Amino acid sequence: MSGLLIRPRIRPRVAVVLVYTAAMCMNGLDSTIVNPALYTIAGDFGRPLSAANTVETAFLVALAVGLPVAGWLGDRFGTKRVFLSALTAFTIASAVCGLAPDLNTLVVARAVQGLAGGLLTPVGMTLLFRAFPPHERMKLAKVLIVPTALMPALGPPLGGLLTEHLSWHWLFFVNVPIGAAAVLLGFFGLREHVEGPEGKFDTVGFWLATPALGLLTYALGFGPSQGWTRPAVAVSAALGSVLLVAAVLHQVRAKTPLLKLRLLADRVYGSASALAGVTAAGLMGVLFVFPLLYQASLGASALDAGLSVFPEAVGLMLASQVVDRLLPKLGPRLLTVPALLVAAAVFATLAIPGVAENAWSVRGLMFLIGLVLGTAVLTVQISGFESIGPADMGQAMGLFQIVRTLGGALGIAACAAVIGGGHVTEAAADPGPYRTAVWVTAALVAAGAVIALRLPRVAPQPPPFDDEDAPPPGEGLAAGEAPAVKG
Repeated sequence: MSGLLIRPRIRPRVAVVLVYTAAMCMNGLDSTIVNPALYTIAGDFGRPLSAANTVETAFLVALAVGLPVAGWLGDRFGTKRVFLSALTAFTIASAVCGLAPDLNTLVVARAVQGLAGGLLTPVGMTLLFRAFPPHERMKLAKVLIVPTALMPALGPPLGGLLTEHLSWHWLFFVNVPIGAAAVLLGFFGLREHVEGPEGKFDTVGFWLATPALGLLTYALGFGPSQGWTRPAVAVSAALGSVLLVAAVLHQVRAKTPLLKLRLLADRVYGSASALAGVTAAGLMGVLFVFPLLYQASLGASALDAGLSVFPEAVGLMLASQVVDRLLPKLGPRLLTVPALLVAAAVFATLAIPGVAENAWSVRGLMFLIGLVLGTAVLTVQISGFESIGPADMGQAMGLFQIVRTLGGALGIAACAAVIGGGHVTEAAADPGPYRTAVWVTAALVAAGAVIALRLPRVAPQPPPFDDEDAPPPGEGLAAGEAPAVKG
């Protein structure tokens, strides 16, 4: 047996699903898990809560900064290489966060996490969608729902439990073994794909789009609580808006743009991207504001408020079990429009006086939100890319994630602006502004139903698909075989 090198044999599609799920669960969970611990973190470091809030803002701003360049990096250097590099950086940064001796170190490490997370999401979905042809992507519903919707919903209650029974350090330590195992599995199991970008790197587009998204995310994060007229917020909002307009004008005219905005002209993909932004605004908005309303109405604790949204995760899991069966029969439009209308009605019901005071009503409505809105989100996410060819998949994923990320930030900012940035401190707090904010999220979801009318009745005819990851009939694919390189 000496001289023989035994290498594990891992089916590429299995490896893609496992690595993607692990990495995206870490990324999705970290977007919300820190919120319940901010008071504790501020107390441990002897800093005010406003300073501790930079821990979360640093993550979100850095995540937005990483999104514009993700598609280009994946095409230029290979999706496997970029994804595993970002996952390694995310894992190391998680360990540094857990070991952080002061707030400044924690903020910097969170920024590195966010930057890596901004690369992970679009490049990871590119890996996943390139491994499965359009007619098989409906099977991915069970995979997509976990990191994109389930993990952010589980973040607040899990963060409260870990902080209360262990310490806030474990919010980050839990990522380390998962990340290390995912990197190892991806190294042996994933195949490389280098699409080869067209032309040179769009330097002008990079220096316009990247700071634009970072500045706008910063303004949306701090504007509602610190005031839109505060110099740092006002300048960030104004400069970010100007840079965003300039970036769009440049991308439309450039021969080889950093972001292929022309993809939005596709009726199916463009509608799906707009829906992603609107539904993210509604979902992230209601997940932000309803726990506050729950505390204002019942005087519940922060942990109880976080647990009140947990049934939404159960509804999401059920939605992931039925979308792949319903989508081929009903088509994208007929499945999405009614789901969004029902979701808007459920959102509105949460704002009716007396409903939030009944714990079981809240649980039932949260379950319905997960079920119906999860059905719409999954349908859009699966059907929206059926008209996108493999060569454009990386760019399309990056653009899709940018729209969804900004939509979620806008939803939270809109709700925070309605409630005036107030904090619930006692049961006697006025629930009126919080109910108004829930109405705003209902209106956003209802607007999504109008956009969904542009979706096709039946799935569009997919472009030719080169299923490079699938082994020939009767053959397996061992790790270490020659990678599939295009371009």
